Amino acid sequence: MTQDLSNWTIDDSAQLYGIPDWGRGFFGVNSAGEMTVEIDGSNGPVQVSLMEIVAGLEQRGYDMPIVLRIENLLQSRIVYLNETFRSAIAAAGYQGRYRGVFPVKVNQQCQIIEEICRFGAPYQHGLEAGSKAELVLALANLTPGGLLVLNGYKDREFIDLGLWAHKLGHPCFFVIESPAELDLLIERSRQLGVRPHIGARIKISTQVSGMWTETSGDRSSFGLSSTQLLAMVETLQAAGMIDCLEMLHCHLGSQIPCLEDIGRGVEEACRYYINLCREGAPMGYLDLGGGLAVDYSGRCSGDGHSRNYSLEDYCQAIVTTIAATLDTTGIAHPHIVTESGRATVAYSSMLLFNILDVMHFEAAPLPQPFPAEEAEILQEQHRFFTTLNGHDYHQAVVLRDRMRQQFRDGQLSLRQRTLGENLFLATAQKVVTTARQSGLASPQISELQDALADIYYGNFSVFQSLPDTWAIDQLLPVAPLHRHEQQPTREAILSDLTCDCDGKLDQFIVNGELRKTLPLHAFSPDENYYVGAFLMGAYQETLGDLHNLFGDTHVASVRINEEGGYDLIEEISGDTIGEILSYVEYIPSVLFDRMRKEAEQAVREQRLSVPERQQFLTLFGDNLAGYPYYKP
Repeated sequence: MTQDLSNWTIDDSAQLYGIPDWGRGFFGVNSAGEMTVEIDGSNGPVQVSLMEIVAGLEQRGYDMPIVLRIENLLQSRIVYLNETFRSAIAAAGYQGRYRGVFPVKVNQQCQIIEEICRFGAPYQHGLEAGSKAELVLALANLTPGGLLVLNGYKDREFIDLGLWAHKLGHPCFFVIESPAELDLLIERSRQLGVRPHIGARIKISTQVSGMWTETSGDRSSFGLSSTQLLAMVETLQAAGMIDCLEMLHCHLGSQIPCLEDIGRGVEEACRYYINLCREGAPMGYLDLGGGLAVDYSGRCSGDGHSRNYSLEDYCQAIVTTIAATLDTTGIAHPHIVTESGRATVAYSSMLLFNILDVMHFEAAPLPQPFPAEEAEILQEQHRFFTTLNGHDYHQAVVLRDRMRQQFRDGQLSLRQRTLGENLFLATAQKVVTTARQSGLASPQISELQDALADIYYGNFSVFQSLPDTWAIDQLLPVAPLHRHEQQPTREAILSDLTCDCDGKLDQFIVNGELRKTLPLHAFSPDENYYVGAFLMGAYQETLGDLHNLFGDTHVASVRINEEGGYDLIEEISGDTIGEILSYVEYIPSVLFDRMRKEAEQAVREQRLSVPERQQFLTLFGDNLAGYPYYKP
């Protein structure tokens, strides 16, 4: 970053962090340098500062970290998805309808499911369940007319519950994933006197690009081969139930970055659909599964963290491809079903946290003059530092490694080791500064710059709140919530509270490029510095684990109102330490009783006074009932 500090603007900051690109108009920066969430109001755009929301939550007693959900953003995505398909269908003269369903696995949180069903009710937006537990919650929330699509392996209980859903009036589709399920479904449907809606999930050979290529193609885990599909048709014909086969289901893939892959997959699915109609199945529904990508990087490209198409492009490609393929056969246009998960919920949730401390990798002032009696290896390091005139720091690395070996051999003291490390840091900083001033860029210089980056310690757990960033290198937008009127002067990675080297964020989009460090503002222990990880509404909350026994964070749901403020709709306190311990089979009351007895024994042995006993037990009890994250 070489721009003159005096010329820095909030537009420069927004561009640096890519906010206009990944924010899709939902996020911005106001004149005070604070990140905002934006909605379309009846009289124009409405903008609310995230720092204002943070301040309100802290005044209500909620410490960081916190998951913030914006109701408006979830509603906006559901409306946008349904209306864009409606427009594409109308423009193409398509005869079927769009029937969206939300895959519950993407975010099973109660509030999310309730809001999806409420906001999706005007469109009869449905749910997809892949387990008995998901089916139970789906049945309890589904609004009238919404499709219920049942994927995954199904035992007798799963099937019976779905058949009862059919009796209750829910349009419930049993998607056959494997041949073994079909016989059980036929048996149970006869037993309960139900003519079920049946779908067949097929494997298409089209292989999509991106991070999730294994979910498509011949080797995907789920779906029927063409041989198995034909056997399923013959089984239904023999059972007199071919009229129950009404849906073809295929999962094109997940987070598909390239529109061309989607078009090819839809065309292949249509060929299966046509042939099922010719086999005597009434059909009527074509479920294309997931795949609609989220542009996490904001680069509008074909890489795995982005997409090279808009929602309008996606809807138009699906509608026109189906129509063009079927119109030559005289087969009626099916209702189009998609199971968009990420694109529905990703934008609505973000993790907000504060920075606790910083570790700098920079040299302390060197002794002046340099001691002539110092060890020879240190003299060599100092000579290289003072005579360096260029960008080759290889010799500095060689000298540092020799110095470290001498320390291991007992030839150098701790103070000498510290001076040697400081000399290396001073040399490395000199190399990087010289390279910046001359405009030189190279992989070696970039690697050295990354090695000198600060570590900013954030009040959160990667494993609990952002597990995909660790497990599958998922890229999420990260940006400070404030100080955007100031140019950031530090390069950093973000480390969490866990005592684990993997508990960090070290992939960022900066100025449209993937980098290992994030520009941040200088940290002062006297001032709170807040950072947000955005677009994390898909998968992160239910995939989180209890690494180091950090549990669920506080959750707050707000709705941006027309007056330019916000209403706190729901607040959920995070896990207490006692609750977390109960998840791993401890009983908090038993733990407290053990400590009470131990403290009483200490009183008897005169190691504690009675007041000290009570002070300790109060502290222990307060911790059991307290938040596991850092509290100032």
